[in-house]
Amino acid sequence: MTAVAFPILLMLILVLTEMIIFNRQGRHVVDWHDVVFNLNSGHLMVWLFRGLEIAVYGLILNRFGTGFVSDWPVAVVWAIALIGWDFCFYWLHRLHHKFRILWAVHVVHHEGEHFNLSLAMRNSWYSSLASIPFFIPLALLGIPVEMFISVSVVHYGIQLMNHSALTPHLGFLEHILVTPTHHRIHHVADRAWSDSNYAGSFVIWDKLFNTYRPDLPEDDFNYGVKGASPSFNPAIASNIPVLRHLLNWNVSVAKPIPSYHANGVMVLVGTIVLFALVTGYVWLYGYGYADTSYSQLTRFALLAFGAIALGGISEGRLWALYGWHLTSAFLMLEALNSGASYAWLVGCLALIIHSLSLLAGIGRDRSVISPNAEDPMQ
Repeated sequence: MTAVAFPILLMLILVLTEMIIFNRQGRHVVDWHDVVFNLNSGHLMVWLFRGLEIAVYGLILNRFGTGFVSDWPVAVVWAIALIGWDFCFYWLHRLHHKFRILWAVHVVHHEGEHFNLSLAMRNSWYSSLASIPFFIPLALLGIPVEMFISVSVVHYGIQLMNHSALTPHLGFLEHILVTPTHHRIHHVADRAWSDSNYAGSFVIWDKLFNTYRPDLPEDDFNYGVKGASPSFNPAIASNIPVLRHLLNWNVSVAKPIPSYHANGVMVLVGTIVLFALVTGYVWLYGYGYADTSYSQLTRFALLAFGAIALGGISEGRLWALYGWHLTSAFLMLEALNSGASYAWLVGCLALIIHSLSLLAGIGRDRSVISPNAEDPMQ
């Protein structure tokens, strides 16, 4: 599954490269905990529902597809798929800002308060699930599943770069493609600006449907969502907005007093190793649900919980230290039991070393431990 695993690895490399450049230039103070959350927010849960999205697409294509484009030249079908996908995404994105049920999913992406490449990866667990209805027209036209996946990868790649804080003005391309110049306007913490510039890859849709805004606010502004109190725990960040907006529950989550402070770079190291294992998981299993094994289910559950534990470590939660160590230990036990590859075993070993280091106090400032909390190493 190189075609889907490689883009994940490339995205991680690009995100980290931009952050390193920020650090070297001293232009921005990098909040590594925020970067870690952005990387871990959707994680494997998005992957799970992405598989469901593709499965539903294939079902509709096979049962209800008209085959309208099946006899057309291949180049023409590719062009229709490329443009059609972006047209569908425009309406997906626009309606996610208009309806409570969809905004409850999309708001996780907008709660990010720093505009950079990692923000592109910040998503709700349910973002792919909420996307399913909007791409049905492509299935009805007869766009093959493989082509649908390929153009999706292309557009998501463009959307990743739309969040770059380092990309300069791109000249004439600004009139064709959505660039960071356009998209940073969409992330301003004011609905007068964020309810504009919905297009994903081609800026023509905003201009055609009168949702284009060319300039940032003249006064000082912030990115994010007004009144939001984002959690570094992806389970909380993805589910609380659903309860609040969809079920109209008055749910609020107070950030806990941290029991310790974990160094952001230390948490990032754990995230990189976890991401390497996620990439390996995608390489092995792809999007498919067929012939799902016990080993696959176990790895999925442990990797998903690992992302939650890292969020808890960013918030200084004691349970997360133990949870992170148990996750790494069980991953290693499963790997040994299933005869996993040497590369997978090395990744599991790296997680164990990382978790033991945190438990031992390496990369964890015990001087800021809450007086009411007990240090697990004391």
